[in-house]
Amino acid sequence: MKSMKNLLERFFHSQTTGALVLLAAAVIAVTWANSPWAEIYHRLSHMNLGLHLDGQQFTLSLGHWIKDGLMVIFFFVVGLEIKREAQVGELSEPRKALLPMVAACGGAIVPALIYLFFNPSGEAMRGWGIPMATDIAFALGVLALFGKRVPLGLKVFLTALAIVDDLLAILVIAFFYTAEINLYALAGAAILLAVLSGFVRRKVYSSGVQIPLVLGIWLCVLLSGIHATIAGVLVALVYPVKAAVKPEVFFETLKSRIHRAEVSREFQAEGDNRKQLRTINQIYISVRDIVPAGIALEVSLHTIQAYLVLPLFALFAAGVTVDSAVLASIPDPVSMGVFLGLVVGKPIGIMLSSVLVVKTGMAKLGTGITWPLLTGCSMLAGVGFTMSIFIAELAFTDINLINEAKLSIFAASIFSAMLGAFVLNLFLPKKKEA
Repeated sequence: MKSMKNLLERFFHSQTTGALVLLAAAVIAVTWANSPWAEIYHRLSHMNLGLHLDGQQFTLSLGHWIKDGLMVIFFFVVGLEIKREAQVGELSEPRKALLPMVAACGGAIVPALIYLFFNPSGEAMRGWGIPMATDIAFALGVLALFGKRVPLGLKVFLTALAIVDDLLAILVIAFFYTAEINLYALAGAAILLAVLSGFVRRKVYSSGVQIPLVLGIWLCVLLSGIHATIAGVLVALVYPVKAAVKPEVFFETLKSRIHRAEVSREFQAEGDNRKQLRTINQIYISVRDIVPAGIALEVSLHTIQAYLVLPLFALFAAGVTVDSAVLASIPDPVSMGVFLGLVVGKPIGIMLSSVLVVKTGMAKLGTGITWPLLTGCSMLAGVGFTMSIFIAELAFTDINLINEAKLSIFAASIFSAMLGAFVLNLFLPKKKEA
């Protein structure tokens, strides 16, 4: 239990730092887009980059390379997190998983309904998925600011809630924000995915084999009409997140092989020592079996997606030009739907769903969680930011609607973070427990 607590504490610390970097990138984007150098910002965002081969060209704007390319890494990590939680984490036990799963569903449905109440028709209606999302980095970052005052059960609940929320957002993007599907490209992606799965099952992790396959899957998904970032989730499902051997078996095997090598004095020999190489290789295989490829990739890519991918996305996606025309149009149905969906719909949906499953005896509150603390936590779920901005750019083609949605996402995320932090500060223990 203590090791689990230390792991979560390190995880929340990194989420806090990542959230601050993400926030700084967003502030820079808005400042830049409304500065005398705004033209440079927009030209850079729309600068075409790509390849020219045999008279054919494959180009995307820098903004699209980030949204359709680099963000695949973010969705890959999210996919690994979802798979890990489903197989070995809090979502692996049905009774424990039920509360955050039902809460996440309620926290997605109610905001969507609120948005549709204000926008029942036209292009604006396509934005119903915007207030459904929770930004895991920001929400956990705010919670982490309270340090040891936060009970472990509340941290686990918000983590599981945010992960289920991410899964719902991925499904919404795949099924509702997808253009006409190219079945041939989709079939190509399925074949390459099957080949990659075969190599992974045989533990062939050579980058020379896997990178071309992953790039091929991404290209096929991009050409299929499904949003390219879904490729990241599909690839994540291939990698194992459960250890191939039990920890006690691993340590017994490790001790046995090291002891055998010491007795035979293998490590004292010099030159061509085949026994020594064989023992080292056996130890390497044992370590590989105890550390699943999915977990290793999640850990190694966390820093990249937190400090490179997401800040770059925020830098080129959050740059809203705030002019008189945009300000004059607010409040309007889109801004009201997004703001109220996140600030009001999220906590109402989460709390109603939680009360339902707890009062019926289907689930129970985690250790240290009280209803006031759950209320504050549900308010933090109204921090939409990254995923909400991502869906806004998929939902609309009208730049005015996109800007209105983004401004509302900013306002709602800040308000939800402040409101959630205020409520949590009231009801969390005032002193750190020894």
